[in-house]
Parts: sequence; C-alpha cells; structure tokens
Amino acid sequence: MKILVINCGSSSLKYQLYNMDNGDVMAKGLVERIGIDGSNLQHTPAGKDKIVFEQPLPDHSAAIKLVMDKLTDADCGVISDLSEINGVGHRVVHGSKYFSKSCIVTEEVKDAIRKCFDLGPLHNPANLMGIEACEKLMPGTPQITVFDTAFHQTMPEKAYMYAIPYEYYEKYDIRRYGFHGTSHKYITSRAIEMLGGKKDSKIITCHLGNGSSIAAVKDGKVIDTTMGLTPLEGLVMGTRCGDIDPAIVLYLMNKENLSTQDVDTIMNKKSGVLGVSGVSSDFRDVESAMNEGNKRAKLALDMFHYKVAKYIGEYFVALGGANAIVFTAGLGENSKTSRLAICEYLKCLGVEIDAEKNGIRGEEIDIASADSKIRVLVIPTNEELMIAQDTKELLDK
Repeated sequence: MKILVINCGSSSLKYQLYNMDNGDVMAKGLVERIGIDGSNLQHTPAGKDKIVFEQPLPDHSAAIKLVMDKLTDADCGVISDLSEINGVGHRVVHGSKYFSKSCIVTEEVKDAIRKCFDLGPLHNPANLMGIEACEKLMPGTPQITVFDTAFHQTMPEKAYMYAIPYEYYEKYDIRRYGFHGTSHKYITSRAIEMLGGKKDSKIITCHLGNGSSIAAVKDGKVIDTTMGLTPLEGLVMGTRCGDIDPAIVLYLMNKENLSTQDVDTIMNKKSGVLGVSGVSSDFRDVESAMNEGNKRAKLALDMFHYKVAKYIGEYFVALGGANAIVFTAGLGENSKTSRLAICEYLKCLGVEIDAEKNGIRGEEIDIASADSKIRVLVIPTNEELMIAQDTKELLDK
C-alpha cells in the first residue's frame, strides 16, 4: 500500500510518499514560496540527491500538480501513475470540537474544516486547498484528514475550559484545544513501547522547537496540554510569548495606539526568545549568543527552561506522578544544553541525567541515569509517519 502525506502551510507544502508494506519513504519534498516570487520545489527520491525545480506557483493547486508531476516523472519519479497511490493523508491544524480522531474526507468534513477557519486562519484554508487539489487530480482516491487538535480531545472539562463567562464557550466554542497532536501521539506510543508496553503509564511529552508544547498523558490519553484555543498559549517559544497577563494586551494597545492586528503580530511573531534576546527566533543562534556573553540571550533561554520545568512539575501533580518525561522536536531531540538545564530543575522529583547519554543527538534513547526515579526519553518525532499510519488504518477498515 502506498500512502502520500501532504502538509500544507500558508505558503508552503511538505510531502512524503510511503510504501506502507515495508515502511520505506519512496520520496519526500518541500514546496516553498507558494503565491510568492521565487516559488520552488525541492524533490528528493529515495536514494538520490535532492533536485530543485523553480517555477511560478500561484496557489496550492499548482504546487500539488507539480508534486504529482515529479512523483510520476520518468527521470525523478518513483511511481508510474497516480493510481498507484492508495490514499492521501492530510495534516489539518484545527479541528475544533468537530473532530476527535482522523477521518475520511466527505463534504461534511470539508464544511467543518471551513467552520474552523477563524480558529486556524493561516493553516486551515491552506489545508483545505490541499485536500481539494488532490481530489481534482486524483478522483476516486480516498483523502484522509489528520487533525493537530484531535489527540488532545480526551481532556476533561476542568482542563480545557477557561474561566470566562460560559456563554462564550456556548456561542464561540472558546476552550483549550491543544496542538502538535500527531507529534504527541507518536512519541507517546513509542514511549509506552520503550517502557515495556505499560498500559498504566503516566507520561509527560515535551515537543520543544520554534513552536513548543507539553502534554500530560495518562494511559495513552491526554489529560492536559499547554497550548490553548490557539498555539499562542503555554510555553515561551521562538516568536510566541506564551502565557502572559491578558491585561498586557489592553495596556499596550492604549500606550502604543495599536490595533488588534498589531498586537496579534507582536504576540505571535515578535515575542518569545526573539523578543527577549533581540538575536533570533532560532534557539541555536540564541545559545551561540549566550555563549559569547550576551545577557539577554541567556535571559531568554533561562525563561524558556524555567517555564518548561514549571509545566513538567504541574503535570507531574496532575498525573499523580510520572513514569517518563519525553523530549522531542528540533530542540528536544538535539539540544543537550536545554535538556540538562530543564532537568536540573527536576532533581526534586528524582530526575537524574546520564551526561554521556545526554550528549547523543537525534536518536531514540533513555538519557536518565540508572538511579533516576523517572525515565527521561529522547524520541525523534515522526508526524508524517503518524499521518500515514492513521491513513492506512482507515483504509484497512
């Protein structure tokens, strides 16, 4: 069975074609600058070098058409015809209250995705464009939606409700939804396997990168997570402020004569480690600046590590203990400095790190020392594989 995974961003598109019979990635690629000058496709067939194609791509339909052409191309393709693809799995960022699991695309599903445009204005419209483009190019091929928010829909009311007038929840569905769900789901399943298949597991999953979130997962189900109605809530991130006093918004609007759009831009694109450090939204650049003596860079990282550790402590209480803490995504998988700094705060919980193991980058490994009371796992995430697996599961039914 061959599954194509499509992940449409606002001006980009990532894809991977899987042979699910053996788990191999047959081809993968990235389309950048859709609708912008300089559009290009970076296509990598398995076992071959990356090939870059530059041409105008006015919209996602044109981008997907180019991807399909290259997948079936005589020189750089890996299949002879699109009919070889058994199904397409699409990442959709926001599913609101409508979706608690992946599903096959119908007109009703597309209508529900449209209803979520206000909640995911940058991503949901692009996600839907990708679905409809594939429907046109591959009529009759099942399209599957996998939602970032779905894995978190097991949260109880006490965790997902906000303490604002209840009528706003009833009128506008304002509540915590959580994101990075496919990543949290994947690393949870791998962590359970690494713990020997414990069904009564208590795991704290930390997806740490430019966008960061943490989830408390009990027996494979989320009971709380840091991101909220949108991905802005929770941790300090690359450019997002995370948790702040909401009165700051009104205060800045009055002091700086800002519009709601201005404030949204500040909180989402100019804050986080970028805003504090003044250096970059890339944690590697900020760490380099810290090592060169930049005090604001150090402050930005100190704030990030402190906030991650605080949430881990909070979720330790929510779970009633923890079998494991899991680090994943760009920073979680690769930064021994950040993992160590976070775990220094957690010594009071009995967490102890093996320094040598912590130096290993990007591999699936338990970095806790033998006498640590909690296992500390590093698990490279694989959201595309999770989408492919969900797609295959639905097609097999």
